[in-house]
Amino acid sequence: MILDKADLEAKVNVVLLELRPFLEADGGDIEFVEITDEGVVKVRLVGACSDCSMSAMTLKGGVEEALKKIAPEIKSVEAVSPHTFA
Repeated sequence: MILDKADLEAKVNVVLLELRPFLEADGGDIEFVEITDEGVVKVRLVGACSDCSMSAMTLKGGVEEALKKIAPEIKSVEAVSPHTFA
């Protein structure tokens, strides 16, 4: 399957804008990094989210769930290191 990455990136950014206030309320944030050819969205958790013990649950149960609702072609969401540059 060929992904329309530009369309997917736009959808991802809309979802991240909607989720951002919840993360910011806890002193964190999330940044879009890339979408792979396999449909994996890579994000960077920053601030308090970068080392929070609940970040894995937030990523899978919150971010991934929300993204898959608006873009079923997304396979998963992965966090990259706060110090990794795309």
